[in-house]
Amino acid sequence: MSASAPPLYERIAGSIARHIEAGTLRPGDRVPSVRRSSIQHGVSVSTVTQAYLALENRGFIQARPKSGFFVRPHVLEHIPAPKASCPPKRPARIGSGDLRSRILEIASQRNILPLGAAAPAPELLPVTRLNRVMASASRRARASALEYSHPAGCEELRHQLARRSPDWGCHLEPDDFIVTSGTMEALFLSLRATTKPGDIVVVESPTYFGVLQAIENLGLRALEVSMDPHDGMDVGQLETVIRHQRIAAVLTVASFSNPLGSCMPPKNRRALVDLLGRHNIPVIEDDVYGDLPFPPTTRPRTVKSFDTKGVVLLCGSVSKTLAPGWRVGWVVPGERYYDRVEQLKTSSTVTTSKPPQLAVAEFFRDGGFDRHLRHMGHCYAAQVHRMAEAISEFFPRSIRLSRPQGGFVLWVELPHSVDAVKLHELALRRGISIAPGRLFSARPMQFSNFIRLSCGMPWSSTIEEAVSVLGRLVRQCTGPG
Repeated sequence: MSASAPPLYERIAGSIARHIEAGTLRPGDRVPSVRRSSIQHGVSVSTVTQAYLALENRGFIQARPKSGFFVRPHVLEHIPAPKASCPPKRPARIGSGDLRSRILEIASQRNILPLGAAAPAPELLPVTRLNRVMASASRRARASALEYSHPAGCEELRHQLARRSPDWGCHLEPDDFIVTSGTMEALFLSLRATTKPGDIVVVESPTYFGVLQAIENLGLRALEVSMDPHDGMDVGQLETVIRHQRIAAVLTVASFSNPLGSCMPPKNRRALVDLLGRHNIPVIEDDVYGDLPFPPTTRPRTVKSFDTKGVVLLCGSVSKTLAPGWRVGWVVPGERYYDRVEQLKTSSTVTTSKPPQLAVAEFFRDGGFDRHLRHMGHCYAAQVHRMAEAISEFFPRSIRLSRPQGGFVLWVELPHSVDAVKLHELALRRGISIAPGRLFSARPMQFSNFIRLSCGMPWSSTIEEAVSVLGRLVRQCTGPG
């Protein structure tokens, strides 16, 4: 099921944004007046006004009193992106388990501003509508809502997921899916189905710490492969690794990786699948951020869409887009691994809670999800831009900063003298949580001067002040810069 066409004001905003990105409209240039633009596009003044407000929220233009709208200066031009990572070419056992647990515990504390937690703010979620959909779905299902669903999940949800799969570049059937309790269970089941204790799993460097925790819990070893901040996993380096190590599986977040926000180009995705298909190595694809490109970018095709040999296990959920607490996710294991994943699901959690599955299926069915995704994409793009601007204003000029193309996290490289764990402890005393970089590697010192910041909350003076505080703390650790 393809997403419906964007509203007219979005098309106008997208057209102007493309002119700005191409350099046709440069920083400081005046944008055509609202009235002139309405004539040019043949639309109402109110439609153009809505488009300009959207562009302003995303940081493309700014209003000047009595003068009109102008292209916003590039405040980030002086801040380079992080360099490609250079991890050791040897597998490692996972460390930093206590720190990961502490970060997750802190994220749930009400008195802490959770800039370290990659979760959408409740204000961005359609809470009232979701509650109504949940009640209506449960009412229609009656007593059956309280029963166990099939281990593979409710037929209604799997049908809706299959209808959405063309948007991912795939043409899947309901029976291809196994519903899970969020993406983490999908990843955990996929790892268990493709590996045994002691095996080596290739991961990105940096990678999400939940993946490292799963690898640790399963008695596996992680081998990190370099990440380009724009294009993602280095497929050439992966090929070298495969020649020298026995690899059991490769785990990738190809679309808007956490924490870098990189997005693997289609040619690299094809090369990845071709490489691993030749070596018969399974690919576990975490697509949890795939639905969150920044407008006007379209949703990337999944790695799974290039798979002709059945080596890709595709994992996803609505945890970053719709309802984190409902824990509704899925895995498409492919014919080779389906029976094993279903057996593991049955022997661990038996099935996934039925009412949230029914509610998500209904939300998909009525078109509400596509409208919501467009809203989320615009919100996250604006919030990431605002956070990046604040970092450029308050942090030392010697930092490096990621340029995510989707999702809602920023990866900040601080001066080498900064210990990010110590910075995390100093920030906590001021009611702010951040995620220290060492969480995102199997080797604790790999990213010791990096932090991840979440942009999942609507921008506010409270967040701006928190970034200002963080900037002062970084400067305390480095001196003037």
